[in-house]
Amino acid sequence: MISHKNVLLSSVFAFALLFAGCDVESDRLSVDNWPKTESGTPLDPVVEARIDSLMAVMTLEEKVGQTIQADINSITPADILDYPLGSVLNGGNSAPGANNKAAPAEWLALADEYWEVSTTRSGAAIPILWGTDAVHGHNNIVGATVFPHNIGLGAANNPDLIRDIGSVTARETRVTGQDWTFAPTLAVVRDDRWGRTYEGYSEDPDIVARYSGSMVEGLQGSPGDSDFLTGDHVISTAKHFLGDGGTVNGVDQGDNVSSEADLSRIHGAGYPPAIEEGVQTVMASFSSWKGEKMHGSAYLLTDVLKNRMGFNGFVVGDWNGHGQVPGCTSTSCAASLNAGVDMFMAPDSWKDLFAATLEQAESGEISEERLDDAVRRILRVKFRTGLFETGAPSTRAFAGEYELIGAPDHLAIARQAVRESLVLLKNENQTLPINPQSNVLVVGDGADNIGKQSGGWTLNWQGTGHANSDFPNGESIWKGIQSAVAAAGGSATLSVDGSYQVKPDIAIVVFGEDPYAEFQGDRPDLMYESETSNGLQMLAEFSEAGIPTVSVFLSGRPMWVNREINKSDAFVASWLPGTQGGGVADVIIANPDGSANHDFKGKLSFSWPALATQTLLNVGDENYDPLFAYGYGLTYEEPSSLEMLAEDSGRSSSESNSLVLFSDGVISSRLALSIESGGESTEVGSEPVSVDGIRVGRMDRYAQEDAIHVTSTGGAGVVVLSGDSVDYTRESNGDMALAIEFRVDESPVSGVSLGMGCGEGCSGTIDVSNVFGSAQAGEWSRADILLSCFAAAGTDMSNVYAPFRLSMSDPAEITISSLRVVPNEGGAVCPK
Repeated sequence: MISHKNVLLSSVFAFALLFAGCDVESDRLSVDNWPKTESGTPLDPVVEARIDSLMAVMTLEEKVGQTIQADINSITPADILDYPLGSVLNGGNSAPGANNKAAPAEWLALADEYWEVSTTRSGAAIPILWGTDAVHGHNNIVGATVFPHNIGLGAANNPDLIRDIGSVTARETRVTGQDWTFAPTLAVVRDDRWGRTYEGYSEDPDIVARYSGSMVEGLQGSPGDSDFLTGDHVISTAKHFLGDGGTVNGVDQGDNVSSEADLSRIHGAGYPPAIEEGVQTVMASFSSWKGEKMHGSAYLLTDVLKNRMGFNGFVVGDWNGHGQVPGCTSTSCAASLNAGVDMFMAPDSWKDLFAATLEQAESGEISEERLDDAVRRILRVKFRTGLFETGAPSTRAFAGEYELIGAPDHLAIARQAVRESLVLLKNENQTLPINPQSNVLVVGDGADNIGKQSGGWTLNWQGTGHANSDFPNGESIWKGIQSAVAAAGGSATLSVDGSYQVKPDIAIVVFGEDPYAEFQGDRPDLMYESETSNGLQMLAEFSEAGIPTVSVFLSGRPMWVNREINKSDAFVASWLPGTQGGGVADVIIANPDGSANHDFKGKLSFSWPALATQTLLNVGDENYDPLFAYGYGLTYEEPSSLEMLAEDSGRSSSESNSLVLFSDGVISSRLALSIESGGESTEVGSEPVSVDGIRVGRMDRYAQEDAIHVTSTGGAGVVVLSGDSVDYTRESNGDMALAIEFRVDESPVSGVSLGMGCGEGCSGTIDVSNVFGSAQAGEWSRADILLSCFAAAGTDMSNVYAPFRLSMSDPAEITISSLRVVPNEGGAVCPK
C-alpha cells in the first residue's frame, strides 16, 4: 500500500520552492513586479498607416461606436444604421431569434446581416466584429464538438492536445460566421468554492502558463503564418484580467487581496505566454484587487498590461462590468474607458451608454487621446484579422461548411481529451478495467445525460434544460459503455434509479453536480450534495448486495465525497467531459482479452480536499494536507490500495444556511424554483417558463441574470421555492422576518398573496397586495415581513418545506433580487 498523500511529492516540493520567499517581497505598486514581455504581433507600419487614414475621416460618433459591444438579444442589424457599434456578442442565453437551439445556418445568416449593414451604412464603412463564448468548443451551436471543461484538460496536462482543441473550436466557429471567441480563461483558481472553478486549468500557475500559448495558437494560428487570424482561425481572448481565481472566499466577482508579487506570479502567469503568442484581446475581470474594480484600474490595465507587458491589442470589458466601478452605472462610465477598457461590453445598456460616452467625449471627460487610442487598438485587430478584405461572413473560408460542425476527426480529438482527463482516485482489487463480457449495470442520473456531463456554458449559459436529442453528434457515458460491452459480447443495462431484475456482475454509478455557471455555482464549502443524484444511496445498496461498484463522478471542482469513495470499489473523477462520453468507456472497459484498452493518464491539477471545509488548499501551502495531493492519479500499470477514509466532513450542522433563500442570483442548494398549478409543479431553470398565466424568468440587477422576474396576466399559477423541511419555530418566535428586495415594474391592484408551505394541506397565506402595490414602480424596494405573520396565518413553522409561495391573480410584473430570513430591526410588519 502506498500513501495517496505522498504521490509525486517531488512536484509538490518543486512548487513550494517556486513560491518560497514570496511574502518577503515588497508589496508596493511597481511595474517592476511584472514581467516585461513583447507582443507576438509587433506594430506593422502599413497597418498603422491604414488606421491613420481611416480615423482621419471618422466622426466622433463613429469613434465612440467602435468602443461599444451590444448583445444580439438587445439589438438588431437595423440599429447599426444609427449606432455604428464596433461589435456584437451573443451572451450565454442569446441566439438568433432568441432561440438557443437555432440551426447553424441561422447564425451565419445573422452574421451576414450585421456585416452588410455595418459596411454599407453612410459614413466610415467598418465591419462589425462578432464575439462568442466558445469556451469548450463552439458550445452555443447544436451539433458542435463540445470538449471537456478546462478543469479536465488541466488534468490531461497535454499542451499539444490543447492546441488541437483550439484549432477545432476556431474552425467550427468560422463555419457559423463568428470572428472572435472569449477564450481562453487563464484564471489560477485558489479557492474551489468559486462557481467558475471548472473554467480554470489548475491551481498551479505553471500549467496555466504552459496551456495559455498553446490555446491561443490553436485559436488564432501562429504569428507570421499566412493564415494567422484568417482562414480557420479566430481572434482569441485572454481572460479575466486579473485575479478572478483568487477572490476572498471564492466569491465570484469578489475581491482579490493578494500582494502585488503574488498577483503577478500566480494570477498573472498565463498572460505573458498569451501576449508573446499574439493574443489580440484581453477581457477585464469583474473582480477587484484590494477593493479596486478591475474595470477601473488604470494601473493594471494600462501601466501593467499595455505598457509593461507590451499588449497592443484591445481590452474588452465583461458583461456590464463597467457599471460596477464606483461612480459609474451600466449606462455611463467614463472612468472605465479612461482606465484602459477599450471596448465596453454593454449587452442591454448599449444605447444609453453610447449617448453618455459621446457626451463625455465631447466635454473632454474622456480625452481625445484616450478615445483615439481605444479606437486605434480596435481597428488594429480588425485590420490584422483581414476583416476589411474578406467580405461577408458567408463568403469566407469554411463558412457554411456545416459538415465540419461535429466532424468525425473533431469528435475524435474530443474523445481523446476525455480519455486523458480522467483521474483514477481508487481502484481496489483491480476492479478496473471492467471485463466487457460481464453483465454490467449502469445507473445514476448522469449516466444517460449529455447535458449534465457537459456542464455549464453548453447551448445556454447555465447548461440546463437540455435533452440528449439536442446533441446530435454527442454520446452519453451510458451509450459509450453500452457500445463497448456489446461489441465484446457482454450485456449492459441502463437503470437510472439503480433497480435491476438480474443481479449484475458490476455496477457503474454515474452521478455528480448539476450544471451551473459563474456566480450561480458559488458554494459555502466543498460538501457534495445534490437534489437530483442519489449516488451514495445506490452505492450503499450495491455494496450491501455484494455487487462491485465503479463511481464515475461528474463535477466542476474537487469535492468532499469520502462517503461515496468508501462505498466504491473504484472511483473516477471524470470532471465535465463534454459530449463525447464514449471516452469514459475507452478507459474503464477492457479489451475482450482483458487487457486495458487505454490506461488512465490524468493527474490532479487541483488538490482534493480531506474535509468539506478545506477550501483554501493549494500545493505549496505551508500546512498542505490534502486527501489526494496535486499530481495524484492512479494507473493500471501502477495499482495502489486506499485505506478507509474518515467520514467526518468537518462541517458543523449550523453551517447549512437555511436563512438565505435567494441572493446574488443563486437559489439555495436545498431549494428549487417552480410554478405550481392544478396540482402539478413545473421546475424553472435558466430558461423562462410560463404556466397558467404566470411567467418566471431572469433579469439583471447587479450582474447577469441575478434576479427573478415574475409576470402575471391574471392566472392561477403559484411561484414556489421549495425543498427540504426547515424548522423556523425559533425564528418565528424570535422576531425575525422574511426580507424581500424587489422592484415593481407593473403595479398590482390587488390579488397578491405570499405564503409558506408546510406539507400537504398545510400552509399559511397573507395578502401582500399593499406591499407591492404601494411601492414606486421602477425603483428597488425592500419589505420585511415578520415570520410570525405566517405562523398566525396557519403555517406549521416547525416543518416549512416551501418558505416562499407567491401568487398574483391580477396582472402585475415584479422582479425579486433577494429573499432572506433576517433579524427584525424595527421595520418588519404584518401586511394589512
